[in-house]
Formats: sequence, structure tokens, C-alpha cells
Amino acid sequence: MKRCRLLVLSLVIAVISMGFATIAAAGPIVIKFSHVVAENTPKGQMANKFKELIEKRLPGKVEVEVFPNSQLFGDNKVLEAMLLGDVHLAAPSLSKFKKYTKVLQLFDLPFLFKDMAAVSTFQDGPYGQKMLMSLESKGLIGLGYLHNGLKQLSASSPLRVPADAKKKKFRIMSSDVLAAQFEAVGAMPLKKPFSEVFTLLQTKAIDGQENTWSNIYSKKFFEVQPYITESNHGLLDYMVVTSAEFWKGLPAELRTEIKKALDEAIVFGNMVAAQKSVDDRQKIIDSKRSKVLVLTDAERLLWVEKMKPVWEKFEDQIGKDYLAAAIAAGK
Repeated sequence: MKRCRLLVLSLVIAVISMGFATIAAAGPIVIKFSHVVAENTPKGQMANKFKELIEKRLPGKVEVEVFPNSQLFGDNKVLEAMLLGDVHLAAPSLSKFKKYTKVLQLFDLPFLFKDMAAVSTFQDGPYGQKMLMSLESKGLIGLGYLHNGLKQLSASSPLRVPADAKKKKFRIMSSDVLAAQFEAVGAMPLKKPFSEVFTLLQTKAIDGQENTWSNIYSKKFFEVQPYITESNHGLLDYMVVTSAEFWKGLPAELRTEIKKALDEAIVFGNMVAAQKSVDDRQKIIDSKRSKVLVLTDAERLLWVEKMKPVWEKFEDQIGKDYLAAAIAAGK
């Protein structure tokens, strides 16, 4: 009997040892972070900051691989890839989630937020935080909001009043709200990947596009667009997202540390975004490659009046309570 017990104990120890060996052989958890912009953008710097923090705090346990400039996936494919386990973190623009939830269309509404302070107030509030979990039923979890900034209009000819945009072709993200926004001023919206924008502008296949100062500068759109209207008409923000399966499958103690590092990286990225909006705007002006047009109050009001009916068009899809909370955040 004693010999039998010793044999069983030996087998148990052997199994446990094999388990530890398997864990050791498996190596660190690898987190693939895919994004579509340059490394010097707010998103690019945020991703690299996250990698830096993880390597410092969880050496040998977690590794982060960052793939910028659509090297791994474009924003149109990354969420599908995430659900398949081919990528673990991404930060698509909020427009990219329409397939998974209608509520995030709120962030595409024109002239909804007067400034980035209003954006942060809403996103940090109960409705903004609730939106992060609006994807869970589809297998995705929002982990935070990353700013890029307010959008400007660039074009091959001056845009001062809505009539100046009539019949012109503008590249947009895949968003019904953005399509309606340009249709409201008689323009022709074209849904095209971000990676193709420079070539489309350079070859004059399109007349213009909308983007933040940092994207216009980092992707050199200002070199092929003679005019940029400082409209601040829309928001370009991102949601840092992961798959529910991957996130819930992480060991609890690691998940806590990863989330802490990610939160710090997002704060860092948002600080970068605020400063780059100022700096990159000035760099574009200093380059003299593109003329920045500053709208008068009267000119801006014309754009608001033309585009604001888009709110009502999508109100039922988004939710009246969400829209009311967003409007209140700017007061």
C-alpha cells in the first residue's frame, strides 16, 4: 500500500513538473497591436508607449508587437482578424464600428462637440463609458478612447461656404453619417481606405478629404492639397479594442497590469494629440505648401446650418438619450 502511495505521489509530481515545463516552454504572452497610421502620430506614439510600459513592468511575461501603417491589417479588416485571434489590440476610428453597433455613429455627427474638452467630458461620463461595452455581444470589448482631434477640410480649391463643396468628391471613412454630412452640402462622398488617400489626392481622383492636423501633416496630405479649411466640424477619435475571448482569457493579475499600462499609454497619447494639433497646424502653415483658411463666424454658421439636420436623421439609430448627453457635455 505504501509503495502504491509513493507511486501515485511520484506520478502527481511528474505531471505537475510537466505542467510547469509546458508553461515555461510556452513563453510570454504576445499581444499584437495593429494600427493604420504613422508612428509619429498620437496613435502611433500611444502604441509604442504601451509597448514600452509592458516591457518594463512585465518582462518575460508579456510582449507587445506593434504594427503601424497598415502593415498587418487595415481598419476595414482588423476587427474580423481580431475575432479570429490574428491580432489582439487595435484602435480603429469610431466610424469603423457601424457593423457591430449603431450607437457609436454619434461620434461622426458634424458640429456636435465644440472642442476636445466637451469630447472628454462625454466620453468619461456614464454614456461614454457605456458605449465601450456596446460591442461585447459581438465578441469585442472597448478598453478606452484615444483622441486624434477635430477634423478639418482639405481640397483642391478654397472651401469657405457650403456651396464651394458642391459636386466635389471627398474621401470619407466607411460611415453612413459622414456620407450624409457631405451629401448635405451637395458633395460626393467616396468610402476609401486611409492608406489610399495620398495617392487619390495626388492623382486628383478625388477633390478633397477630411482629417485632423496630425494626420494631414504625417501623411503629407498638405503637399497635394493647396487649401485646408479650419472647420473643426467633426471628431476623429479611436476606440482601443480587444476581443472578449482574448481579454477574459488572460490571467487576472496580468490583465490588471496590462489595463493599467494601457490606461497610462492612452493618457500619454491624448496629451500628444493635443500638442500635435497645435504644432502640426503650424508646420503646415510654415511649409507654405497649403493655405489654411480660417472661417468667419458667419461662414462657419452656414456649414452648421447645412449639416446639423444630419443629427435628426440618425437620432433613432444612435439613441436620443446618448445624443442629449453629448449635447449637454458641451454646455
